[in-house]
Amino acid sequence: MRNKFSIILLLAVSFAIPNALASDSDRTAGDGNSATATAVSTSNKSESTLNNHRPGIAFKTSLLGFGADVAIPTTRRSNVRLGFAAFNYGRGFAKDGVTYSGRLNLRSMQALYDFFPLGGGFHLSPGVMMYSGNQLTGNATVPGGQMVSFGGADYVSDPSNPLKGSGKLQFSKAGPMFLLGFGNLARRNEGHFGMTFDIGAVYQGVPHTTLNFTGGACDPIGINCRDVSSDPTVQSNILSEQAKINHSASPLRFYPVISFGFGYKF
Repeated sequence: MRNKFSIILLLAVSFAIPNALASDSDRTAGDGNSATATAVSTSNKSESTLNNHRPGIAFKTSLLGFGADVAIPTTRRSNVRLGFAAFNYGRGFAKDGVTYSGRLNLRSMQALYDFFPLGGGFHLSPGVMMYSGNQLTGNATVPGGQMVSFGGADYVSDPSNPLKGSGKLQFSKAGPMFLLGFGNLARRNEGHFGMTFDIGAVYQGVPHTTLNFTGGACDPIGINCRDVSSDPTVQSNILSEQAKINHSASPLRFYPVISFGFGYKF
């Protein structure tokens, strides 16, 4: 009787072990399929998110001039933005008895990293002005007998050899900048068209003025006329005048930037 019971027990165990192993195998396979499905779903969601962020372009007007920006998405909350701006303006003005014909030339290229901390359109944009050709140039003519001042010293333009000159005010060729604003050029789910707004500043360095004069300058009473290009006293006073202009223009080292743009998102 005992032998029969042992045989029956062995048979039961022999059938139970394969069934248990098969059940565990099925469960493991099911868990693997579930994990695979989850991974595929996550991958599809990630691809869908990236597909919603595509390059965009905007035409803008700003205190740096008229230009355009191109935005390229890098992550779900950031873009790289490249842009340029240009503007020309000319007018005449007078300073210390000298009549200038001036021209403002704005030329710049910018690279910005747009970060969207809230996931919407609000962005913080540190960057750099990669190239700056911003400058003010002018030509000057001082009629004979006209009083003119260089560095606080008064002279009279020689009637037989009137003073003529040229001047240039320029800044560093590159500098850091920081903007903040609203709008995302690389966001597809808001439609193809959009507006952008930015405000901030660019550091364009200490202004540098160059003045060059030719002709004759006389004492305030019209005597002792001499060639300004070879007279060390007059040249020293012209350098002082350059320093005065640099000091007056020093606030422009932090140049304000306000920009509006109309963009298209691909």
